[in-house]
Amino acid sequence: MRVAFVGKGGSGKTTLSALFARYTARQGGPVVAVDADINQHLGMVLGVEEDGLPRPMGSHLAEIKEWLRGDNPRITSAAAMVKTTPPGRGSRLLGLDPADDPVHARFSAVTPEGLRLMVTGPFSEEDLGVACYHSKVGAVELYLNHLVDGHGEHVVVDMTAGADSFASGLFTRFDMTFLVAEPTRQGVGVYRQYREYAAAYDVPLAVVGNKVQDPGDVAFLREHVGDDLLVCLEHSAAVRAMEQGRPFTLEDLEPANADALGALLKHVDSQEKDWERFGRQTVEFHLRNARAWANRAVGEDLAAQVDPDFVFGPTRVSLQR
Repeated sequence: MRVAFVGKGGSGKTTLSALFARYTARQGGPVVAVDADINQHLGMVLGVEEDGLPRPMGSHLAEIKEWLRGDNPRITSAAAMVKTTPPGRGSRLLGLDPADDPVHARFSAVTPEGLRLMVTGPFSEEDLGVACYHSKVGAVELYLNHLVDGHGEHVVVDMTAGADSFASGLFTRFDMTFLVAEPTRQGVGVYRQYREYAAAYDVPLAVVGNKVQDPGDVAFLREHVGDDLLVCLEHSAAVRAMEQGRPFTLEDLEPANADALGALLKHVDSQEKDWERFGRQTVEFHLRNARAWANRAVGEDLAAQVDPDFVFGPTRVSLQR
């Protein structure tokens, strides 16, 4: 299952992404946490030292594309692949168990608690003034397009703040999107914007209240987001200590917050995997991007990359090493 954490900047989505990934990994099964935020802090919250961070996917796109395209005859070269290019017959697909393909081997690091971390990478000096962050996040979209995840396997993505993920089709790549909202007008404002944009695409969306202090905060969120409010996490001394760099384990969490993480995982695992929708929207956004800019940028008609006979899903595809 693929899970996205989104929300207003400062809402706590990076911290919740890390806590959820840690909690999920403890239940067993492979977990990959992906830092797709322009502020690259997920590794730090997961306890990975700076010198232990993996190679950034966003800086090695050509290498990743070359491996993923395999011998797909519809993709003329790695340079002709864009962030929305879908897999087809001959493409190499990714699996999480075992995670021994070159993409996971070269671009992930194992955290102290045993889950894998992947990062898009920060803005570099060379990027300033000449590139947007979507060029790096495109690596995550390609990764998810070629991933075949199974039951009990989880990918947790810490997304960019606000509604920025709508600049691509990445927002449709998930089985569940958790919008982290503080009990403020700004927090619920981002929720309304996200819900409006996502409504036409059947994006499963639930709200996670964060930094809640009293029943009045819960009532405020319930008033503004209604039944989309799944669970609330209260202010946490343990989390504040973790964010200040002090030692932290899940046992340090307050019981109510630990229970909230369990409720999130239960909700994720109750979702049905909809491979038909995933494949349809992968193709839809690729064709949109092809018409809007990619054909012109690459110099080819990228609609030809769509393989009409390729079927998404683990029962009818095989992983290629």
